[in-house]
Amino acid sequence: MAITSTPLAPTAKRGATRDQRTMGETELIWMMALLMALQAFGIDAILPALDDLALALAVEGNDRQFVVGVYLLTAGIGALVPGALADRFGRRPILLGSIGVYIALSFASALVTSFEALIAVRAAQGFFGAGIVALPPAIIRDRVGGDKMARMMSLIFVIFLMVPALAPSIGELILLFADWRAIFIAMALQGIIIGSWVYFRLPESLCEEHRQPIRPKVIAGNMARALSLPSVVGYVFGSAVVFGALFGFINSSQQLITETFGAGDLFPIVFGICAGSMALASWSNSRIVERFGARRVSHSALIAFIIVAAVQVYFAFQPDETLWQFVPLMAVNMMLLGFIGSNFGSIAMNPFFAIAGAASSVHGFVRLTMAALLGAAIGYAYDGTAQPLALSLLAGGLVCLALVLFSEKGKLFGPPEDEMGPGATLAE
Repeated sequence: MAITSTPLAPTAKRGATRDQRTMGETELIWMMALLMALQAFGIDAILPALDDLALALAVEGNDRQFVVGVYLLTAGIGALVPGALADRFGRRPILLGSIGVYIALSFASALVTSFEALIAVRAAQGFFGAGIVALPPAIIRDRVGGDKMARMMSLIFVIFLMVPALAPSIGELILLFADWRAIFIAMALQGIIIGSWVYFRLPESLCEEHRQPIRPKVIAGNMARALSLPSVVGYVFGSAVVFGALFGFINSSQQLITETFGAGDLFPIVFGICAGSMALASWSNSRIVERFGARRVSHSALIAFIIVAAVQVYFAFQPDETLWQFVPLMAVNMMLLGFIGSNFGSIAMNPFFAIAGAASSVHGFVRLTMAALLGAAIGYAYDGTAQPLALSLLAGGLVCLALVLFSEKGKLFGPPEDEMGPGATLAE
């Protein structure tokens, strides 16, 4: 994985802050990726322990999925908050506060004595720790835009997606020596390590002239602007729909692999194959996106996603679908999502240099909240077969395509997009 180490010192160039820290591109990419991976680890490492957790806390049926679903949902709602605060007070203090909450509530999750208490703590953790996912795109957008941002976000996703590929295996390993509570302690320890790195190394990237006042009218106006462009709306809501289907897989994956296909021992491997395919796609995207453009790459991937989902529906309705029919198709569609996610996000963020924090927050709110609700509904619809998931993947792809066509005025495969720099303004 080739990542350049170009120094990034935007605040020095723009003369906007006294922060003298500098950070190269390589370090920035790794830091942002591992920050976002804190959330991924908090979701995926606990998956192998859901049976043990359900037994220990007397949880029945599909209710165990709420440990994942409620975290995703409140993280989406909470994403509305940190971006607006970061546009006023800077990226560093808000990000460090989010990490601190993540650490404290990870320890709290390990100490609960009831399922209701665990759900409450996880809900608070998702909401108040939302900055660890909402702010990295804003930090990147402070520095670059256009297809260069798509390239950097793709590299971030390569590293970020290694975590869900490995997290179930790490969770399984922890369960060999301790119970499910130790997984939450591991989450807290990771937060401490990465939080220390951020504290000592991350420079403030928000320049003084772009600081926004904390006034409800200003905040609401900035967020409304971030969703007002027709060229943006389809990408934000489209990615929410298609990733809702992915969250449906995450929510029901443990039951699908264990109960439907009777391969519980293979769960970490199967999940790792699927998540690893997204990482491979993100790496490939970083190599091609500046040449072909985020639109051409993501539109092609979306059409392929719909075709593969249709094949998934066909096999899901066969009476004898096997694990090794399900896994390759699911891995291919997750790989295609690797070409969609970072590109859609970069296209949506590109017009909003001056209000990157608010834009990142409101886009994250829409994507995560919608995806979490859809994913929870899909996961809860689990009926012992892969049919609800397959149908959701196909429907999500078709709706996403319709939304993208709306944003692109019926034309797909647009040309590469130039970076919008410090002086960029909203498109009229």
